[in-house]
Amino acid sequence: MRYNKPSLTFSQQADKLLGRGLIADRTTLIKRLEMVNYYRLSAYWHTFRDLTASNDALLPNTDFNVVWRRYTFDRRLRLLVIDAIERIEVAVRTQLTNIHTLQYGAFGYLSHQNLSGMSKGLHVEFLKKIRNEASRSKEDFIQHYTGKYTSENDLPLWMACELMSFGCLLTLFRLSEKSIKVQIASEYGVQAKVFESWLLTLNFVRNICAHHGRLWNRGFNHKPPAIPRNNKHPDWHIPVAIKGDRMFGVMSVLYYMLKYVAPQSNWKGRFEELLDEYSDVPMAFMGFPDDWRSSPIWK
Repeated sequence: MRYNKPSLTFSQQADKLLGRGLIADRTTLIKRLEMVNYYRLSAYWHTFRDLTASNDALLPNTDFNVVWRRYTFDRRLRLLVIDAIERIEVAVRTQLTNIHTLQYGAFGYLSHQNLSGMSKGLHVEFLKKIRNEASRSKEDFIQHYTGKYTSENDLPLWMACELMSFGCLLTLFRLSEKSIKVQIASEYGVQAKVFESWLLTLNFVRNICAHHGRLWNRGFNHKPPAIPRNNKHPDWHIPVAIKGDRMFGVMSVLYYMLKYVAPQSNWKGRFEELLDEYSDVPMAFMGFPDDWRSSPIWK
């Protein structure tokens, strides 16, 4: 089957939505569509589809103002999430770099023996990425280093880490020896496997935020954060069961980690202010139960 849908002007897009039953001022709707792609916005009226209709009609009384508020809520949610991930990413970089260099030295990462989880081929690719980033970098500290230490072909790890993407940092963590992963995870009071799953999820979420993607009603069945086991971590289960398949699980992980990384921040307060301002946005789509505030994780 070939895709043969025609391109539409913004006015035609607006008329198409109005024809499906969307309640909106046509001029305002056109202006919104000029600023935000029709396909991007469609994720926010998706939950208003009339599933009994065969013509993509929307449910009666579907108001564009409601759809737009869900879009703006999601945008502000992304800003809050990326702020938390930035703090966590910087902290993990710092901890991983410090532990690895204390154990193996500034250039210990160059030796495959010191990254025993990596195959030799993967280690070669890992170093290639770092060297490529260093060669392209215009950062002052790189220019100073390469100008002063002309006999060195590679960066010490504490410099190299500053050039790594979250994905590259994740690779370094995942393929470091077990004792290093355990030491970092223990800083957050969880097992290394749980912590690794959190980093995988946060890397995925970070990429969504970087591309201005939808978080609000997204499922995380593909890369859910692992929830610590009930027998060792009952706070994650009683009286509220935290699950990793929706944003409730992701937000819980973020706040839990921020209490270690940035206990002075008012991130939770800002999140609660956002929820109060958008109290009309249903939290159930994010996996938040009505009694979520009673969870010890959110205290």
